[in-house]
Amino acid sequence: MPQLASRIGRAKPSAIMQIAEKAKRLKAEGRDIISFSIGVPNFLPGEHVYEAARNALSHDSGQYGSNRGADAMIDAFLEHIGKLGLTGYGRVNCASGVGAKHVLYNLGEALLDEGDTIAFPTPYWTSYLDIAEIVNAKVELLPCPPEQDYKLTPAQLDAALAKKPRVFLFNNPSNPTGMVYTREEIDALAEVITKYPDTWIITDDIYNKMVFDGVGYHNFVHSRPELKDRVIFVDSLSKTYGMPGWRVGFMAGPESVAQAVVTLNSNHITNIPEIATAAAVAALTGPQDVPQAKCAEFQAKRDQVMEVMNAIPGVVCPRPQGAFYVFPDISSTFGKTHGPTGKAIANDVDFCSVLLEAKGVACVPGSAFGEPRAMRISYTCPTPQLAPGIERIREFFAELA
Repeated sequence: MPQLASRIGRAKPSAIMQIAEKAKRLKAEGRDIISFSIGVPNFLPGEHVYEAARNALSHDSGQYGSNRGADAMIDAFLEHIGKLGLTGYGRVNCASGVGAKHVLYNLGEALLDEGDTIAFPTPYWTSYLDIAEIVNAKVELLPCPPEQDYKLTPAQLDAALAKKPRVFLFNNPSNPTGMVYTREEIDALAEVITKYPDTWIITDDIYNKMVFDGVGYHNFVHSRPELKDRVIFVDSLSKTYGMPGWRVGFMAGPESVAQAVVTLNSNHITNIPEIATAAAVAALTGPQDVPQAKCAEFQAKRDQVMEVMNAIPGVVCPRPQGAFYVFPDISSTFGKTHGPTGKAIANDVDFCSVLLEAKGVACVPGSAFGEPRAMRISYTCPTPQLAPGIERIREFFAELA
């Protein structure tokens, strides 16, 4: 029979979703499961978002929409990024997609020819590697271990950009680590970037409204405005507004890049649906009390998780200052055995598998993010589940010998 395209052999199912599905199966079997696996914000947007969606449904035009995104939605996005200090952009600099992941995939198609190199720090969001492999790009990984707080140094970036990758992809705040770069750190990296004019810069900054401790959100364009000619900023409604299922993502950058994404949209999605568009406008322009309250709640949850992590002997866990993840180094457990089950822990996958089976807590192995010494805890579960969940993790560590 005819064969599938070779690129399908390079496409892999999401490791995060595989863990989440296993947790769902165990729960369906009657197990008491607490999930710290999937990065879902677990809150709903304000009522004004639903009202806008209902109104759009009752006034459906029955027509195709814009490949770029409706003017009202793009204008709302421009207003939104203006408040982040990203000014001077117009509609021609923007494009939308079915979530930030779709925008990133489009950017991969638009910027990378087969054999081109894309560089990004490790740990990384799982889809970065997957998208690179599907478009058949080479990948340059820049290891950022816990010893350097999972952050990229200017020297590392300098060495990477000297090899002239076509794209440098940067994530701030970070998934999976929750780390946030300070203004001084962004300034130092931006200084390096200015030396290498042949590389596109993508900043995947969808957690920009979820920053704690007064650190603030900072972009390379803030530091060096001249980088605007090759920095592409990516954002999404999913995390900030509790709208992952609505699938609305954005980019702002050079006009040529935005137009390339618009052209790709015209060939596969055509447009964001009217109802999601109306909801996006309402989320971006309406009351911001829900995301602000949730940011404060996530900071408190971060503190709760970190108190336990810091108390577990052998665990190294840099303090995250954004998003909703904690990424502890659990390598001190490798080579140990879980007493009650008798199962050996050889690596991060074993750790998370035995933790799920023994304690009913689902976490994602760090190897899914390119850091096999760690695991990711997503602490967006309902508040009543958080304390019992992290207590089960503490107990699990205590049962290893």
